[in-house]
Amino acid sequence: METVTDRVSNPFGMRPDCARFVPGYGDANADFHVVGDHPGVHGGVDTGVPFTGTDAARRLQDALVRGGLLEATGDEPAVDRTFLSYLHMCVPEDGDPTAADYAEMERFFDAELRAIAAHVILPVGARATEHVLETYTAQAWKTDVDMPALHGTEIHGAGWLVIPIRDPAEWGDGDADALVDALETLRSTDYRQESDLGRFVAGDDPYIVR
Repeated sequence: METVTDRVSNPFGMRPDCARFVPGYGDANADFHVVGDHPGVHGGVDTGVPFTGTDAARRLQDALVRGGLLEATGDEPAVDRTFLSYLHMCVPEDGDPTAADYAEMERFFDAELRAIAAHVILPVGARATEHVLETYTAQAWKTDVDMPALHGTEIHGAGWLVIPIRDPAEWGDGDADALVDALETLRSTDYRQESDLGRFVAGDDPYIVR
């Protein structure tokens, strides 16, 4: 089932209790869901769009365009089958969010992630990667996540394929190309996490489920 909406910014009308926030942005029927930390880390404080407004955000956008996940870069990047959002969408007013702050925002993130129901989650940075691996995969992960080693690798989760992305502010030589190569390889395969159960129901039409 697809979501019917022409809204690119905040398609599900999320309204957290904070003075300023950067809502999810992109295709509500995305195949790819790029997940960051919060606006103070990954951008969007001034633009209101995730992964915008900083050099690191532009670096990530460039790689996503080259890898086929964005059509064009910018403060309102052109998207097709890709969604961008944060674990903590509120703009921090005084330092980084606390553990309690992240816990409060979890319900918004989880609801949006499940509404999008993308086939591939791409967490950006250590915090987002730790959260996604611990919450949405069946594998046990320690808190010390080796982002240089995980960058651009494929990890199969519970209904999702996960591809961690090293924080673009920390990229070294080759990290952008490694991500582009991983995305091009991914898009050349059948990455969709779904099954055809049509054989179990009457008629000849397929019955596709996640």
